[in-house]
Amino acid sequence: MVYGTLPAPAERGSTRLADRVLARIAARAATEALAEHAPDPGRLAAPRASADQGRRGVSIRVGLDLPYPVDIATVARAVHQQVAERVTRLAGADDARITLVVERLVTRAASGRVQ
Repeated sequence: MVYGTLPAPAERGSTRLADRVLARIAARAATEALAEHAPDPGRLAAPRASADQGRRGVSIRVGLDLPYPVDIATVARAVHQQVAERVTRLAGADDARITLVVERLVTRAASGRVQ
């Protein structure tokens, strides 16, 4: 075996992460953002994420429950920023399209029904 210079990066190949890995990264990032920015995040169901790597790039969808009352725009912005940063840093998907969907607002009275 000859040790010398490495081939150019384009000639070495690439790594493609599975969609479920991208989804897990996004869900974990959303969970962490909610822990920082939402009051009493323990009463919420865990964020649900899905990812798709198609010809148009990476698309990520994150479904969230948010506590009520809360400033939805501020929390959504924090979650979006955390997911985008984490997906870029860990997966190299700096052009990912991230969609957040607030699926449910959870009041204190309803918190006993969170699954």
